[in-house]
Amino acid sequence: MLMRRAIALVLLTVLWLALPAFATGSMIVHMVLHLGVVAVVPLLWAPRLPAAFPSGPIALALGSVVDMAVVWTWHLPGMHLWARLDTMGLILEQASFLGAGLLLWGAVRQAGPFGGVLVLLATTMHMTLLGALIGLAPRDLYGDICAGHFGLTALQEQQVAGVLMAGLGGALYLAAALGRLGRALDEGEPA
Repeated sequence: MLMRRAIALVLLTVLWLALPAFATGSMIVHMVLHLGVVAVVPLLWAPRLPAAFPSGPIALALGSVVDMAVVWTWHLPGMHLWARLDTMGLILEQASFLGAGLLLWGAVRQAGPFGGVLVLLATTMHMTLLGALIGLAPRDLYGDICAGHFGLTALQEQQVAGVLMAGLGGALYLAAALGRLGRALDEGEPA
């Protein structure tokens, strides 16, 4: 467990030190940063979270609703551009992504075997839906600030970022849900 926590800290450091400068001009890099901070780092850290999270239905609501509210809010065009163009916006975005991710995985841990599966499935659905909305939008939502590093237009970068969010983000939460469900159904092994 200590190794997972160390990997999470190294990954978070790399994400926060290396990617923000590139994320200003690339929706794709931004999405990699986003998924790393909201999903991967908290997942690696999850086994080490204190058991201070509520259990039962409250954990389900906190984990699912807060994560969804944070992620969807920061992808509204005005909020997204604030985080891309202003250091304070970026700091608040990244801190809320990390906090929402930690809350989500804490809720998964506390919600019991099947409750954790429900939290993860709800997260899979909202992450996939938002990614699809971003990727399938008929026009660019965030302007030319979101293009440049890969020779793609703003709309093309947005489409690739939407695929990353829906495909990679959705798949990560779905795989975690299915793994947890498999453990819950296996007699003698707690989820």
